[in-house]
Amino acid sequence: MDPQLVLFRRQYFQLFEPDFLAWPPKSLLRESGIQQWLYKHCFDTSANLHLPSDRYRLRVLKPLLKKVEQAIEDPEQDEISDDLMSCLSSLMSSEIPSEAMAVQQKSYVTFTTLPENASREEEEGPEPSLTLLERRQLISGSLTTGFRTWEAALHLGAYLLSGPGQDLIKGKSILELGAGTGFLSILCGKQLGATHVTTTDGDEGVVEALKENLFLNGLDDEKKVLTSVLRWGHGIRGSWVEDDYEEHPYDTVIGADITYDKTACSALAATIRMLLELRPSIKVIIAGTIRNVDTFETFRHACLRNHFNVEEIPFEPKPIREQKALFYAKAVPFKILSITAPSDSA
Repeated sequence: MDPQLVLFRRQYFQLFEPDFLAWPPKSLLRESGIQQWLYKHCFDTSANLHLPSDRYRLRVLKPLLKKVEQAIEDPEQDEISDDLMSCLSSLMSSEIPSEAMAVQQKSYVTFTTLPENASREEEEGPEPSLTLLERRQLISGSLTTGFRTWEAALHLGAYLLSGPGQDLIKGKSILELGAGTGFLSILCGKQLGATHVTTTDGDEGVVEALKENLFLNGLDDEKKVLTSVLRWGHGIRGSWVEDDYEEHPYDTVIGADITYDKTACSALAATIRMLLELRPSIKVIIAGTIRNVDTFETFRHACLRNHFNVEEIPFEPKPIREQKALFYAKAVPFKILSITAPSDSA
């Protein structure tokens, strides 16, 4: 299939904003076979188990059909797909929730997780992916940010899918802090070859929702992935963390979008210190979106006060037009920090 159609479908299932979708060109849209492919692979409820929400499908289908109409040069020869038109009619007659209601509702989001060095044969075969239930209408800074996947998690995911990133996960025991939807933990357990993943968050409701996402991706076996509440700054000696560590000694600790709150930075650094005291060889990888430079620097300074070795990993996001999977804007800068124990404790 044309790579432009495949790219469009990947972005669509990730619920990329319609204004920024890579729309198929007119030369393709006027073809009846292409329209049928789009219906079958993007809108047909009988052929797709985890379609986006009705609201999002409507937001995409309306401009798509307008582009199809504009692409038609000869109305006597070219037609608009009856299936696409019927789907539009059905969506428009259904009860689409208001924006206020949509904030509380969950939607399926499917991320294509191609390795950075994927060969053309791999790209054309069955695509690696993971599907999450998220509240996509949430805004950054809300009290329930753990119910959707944010850009720094996608950026760290892209790094973990690269060669150096895969080396941090394959055959390793992983602990995730502030897991939210579980995107990174699922990526590690489902695709990147982690031997065990312990995925944690400080919010009990987020952890319960996370379990649903593990089930969606076939990772609901606690022998492979353990979920639990972990509140930063609390002692871990004598806790479930120490027991879990003894059974699955952590090699790599990951976290993304967990440095946005200044008040939590010291507690996060304290938890990292306790983990490094358990096992000085642990590598801690933290990714952040630099919405507020002062906040990220607060975390960096907390690490330096604890005498951690802190290095920035050079990994730049690709421009959207060059992204093949894990689509995210690079308007706001990202940083990935590698944190290890002080030299005298290693």
